[in-house]
Amino acid sequence: MTSTQGIVALAAAGVAAVALVLAVVLAVRLRRLRAAQRAVLGDTAPRDLVDHAARLETGFADLREWVEETLERIALRMDATEHRLDGCVAYRALVRYDAYNELSGHQSSSLALLDAHRSGVVLSAIVHRDQARLYVKQVTRGVGEIELSPEEREAVETALGPAQAQSAA
Repeated sequence: MTSTQGIVALAAAGVAAVALVLAVVLAVRLRRLRAAQRAVLGDTAPRDLVDHAARLETGFADLREWVEETLERIALRMDATEHRLDGCVAYRALVRYDAYNELSGHQSSSLALLDAHRSGVVLSAIVHRDQARLYVKQVTRGVGEIELSPEEREAVETALGPAQAQSAA
């Protein structure tokens, strides 16, 4: 061990031991890195990180396109639904009264059924002791096409509320 060859052999053994420790440390780190890579890429995915990133980008682009198309379809359906809802009964009111002033308990009534455009019909049922009559009048934008009776006008104004009735006049 005192010879030059012994010292070189000892030094080579020390370098080999350090290299072995370094190789073990690097192997452990590589195993952890591969485990992390499997967690990100999955077991069946290729080992290429660039390819995986490209596939993710393509997937996100497809997803973005699908979401935008879906939003457009939803917007079209909402427009159609809102258009249909505008034609539904949005305002209604019932006014009961005694048409013949006979103290008969307010058996006559006028019913206003109007849509979002303040258009619709007013149904009036005039009840007398021995007969009943039913009248229907068209209303467009809060105004009757045929002159409305005071009770029918009250039903339209009640249905529309004070702010809507004033804008219709």
